[in-house]
Amino acid sequence: MSYYHSFLASMSSFIDSMSSIETYSQIGIIVLIYLLAYFLANRVYKYVPILKEPPSSEASFPIRSVIYRCGKLLFPVFAILLLRISLEFSQLYLQDGWVIQAAFAIGILLLFNSFIGLLIINPLVALAFRWVGIPIILFYVLGILDDIIKVLESMSIDLGNIHVSAYGLARTLIFGSLLFWLGRVSNATGQTIIRKQQSLDFRTREIVAKVFEIGLFFVVILLILQLMGINLTALAVFGGAVGVGLGFGLQTIASNFISGIIIIFDRSISVGDYIELEDGRTGTVTELNMRSTTLETFDGKDIVVPNEKFISSSFTNWTHKNTKQRYRVDFSVAYKTDVRGMVELIKTAVASHPQVLSGPTVPFEERPDCEIDSFGDSGINMFVEFWMEGIDDGRNRVGGDLLLIILETLRDNDIEIPFPQRDIRIVANSEIHEFERKD
Repeated sequence: MSYYHSFLASMSSFIDSMSSIETYSQIGIIVLIYLLAYFLANRVYKYVPILKEPPSSEASFPIRSVIYRCGKLLFPVFAILLLRISLEFSQLYLQDGWVIQAAFAIGILLLFNSFIGLLIINPLVALAFRWVGIPIILFYVLGILDDIIKVLESMSIDLGNIHVSAYGLARTLIFGSLLFWLGRVSNATGQTIIRKQQSLDFRTREIVAKVFEIGLFFVVILLILQLMGINLTALAVFGGAVGVGLGFGLQTIASNFISGIIIIFDRSISVGDYIELEDGRTGTVTELNMRSTTLETFDGKDIVVPNEKFISSSFTNWTHKNTKQRYRVDFSVAYKTDVRGMVELIKTAVASHPQVLSGPTVPFEERPDCEIDSFGDSGINMFVEFWMEGIDDGRNRVGGDLLLIILETLRDNDIEIPFPQRDIRIVANSEIHEFERKD
């Protein structure tokens, strides 16, 4: 019966508190707070245009997209701040400010849920945040989070100098996962923003992006180690001793890493360049990493070259400063050919190719030119020099087209293409005998 009477007493006190003047005054304060928060949010929306309309493309304007999404949280943020201020005053002037405290707790939970819905796109990550974050926030606003931490801290074991507790493991797991996720999102967003800065050239953007990635990686690692309770001073001493030993084993990786930085700074290679290695392999640079460079050949294969090769060995960059290249096509004509007239025909035919640079706007030295190379056994050896944009290979195969054009031009103008031939003289027997008698 005592439990029954205590329950009735609690319900009676709750009903009395609900009908008290303090309760109605707290409800009135909450209403005023929400009206004031709504007014402040509208004023901010009015004077900050970026919060009014979403960007046309989230991928093109990631910062504006984040600011626009955060702008939708202004009203609940203002409301929670004002509720927190009123909660402090209620403790001084009211006997029981449970209504404001309840409103404050509900506001924080709703703000957290809205934050997840607006800023976290992945549904699995959003679900994990809700299942982990909402109970923690609820325990905090109810004032029992410290008691739960003490219970988890008491569940511990000591392994030598290492102290392992349930609270430490839970803290590392929860906040470590949060830091890892934030690191990935920040890295992707930061690199997207950096690479869209058109005021910087490509190489500078790549340098800043790589430095940002490395710096963010080290910050996240240090924060996770701090969460795990590892002494960073002792770790630095231990890392220095281990680093000396690993330096010899990882010197190739370190060399490639430093070579990648040198390549980016000295601007000897960039994405899109056509590279010919010392061993004769060729390809277009498709990816430039801190450890290696990827070359794509015209037959679809990728050549992964360690960055150290570009520092210690020679290579040819065909398109580093000038994408225009000069090429040569060889052919032969018979000795009886009118070479002067034939040269003009070939120049005109070669200039008709759409990828060959020609016309009055092209400098004279870059226009198609046909010249005599040498006098061969069977005919006159000729060649045609021409300039084009890009490389004469793969999709831009121009040399084969020009050979066909030259062949058709020679045939249409009845110009003979020589081929190897031998003149055989049969000497009669009488001449041989006469030659012998003279001897």
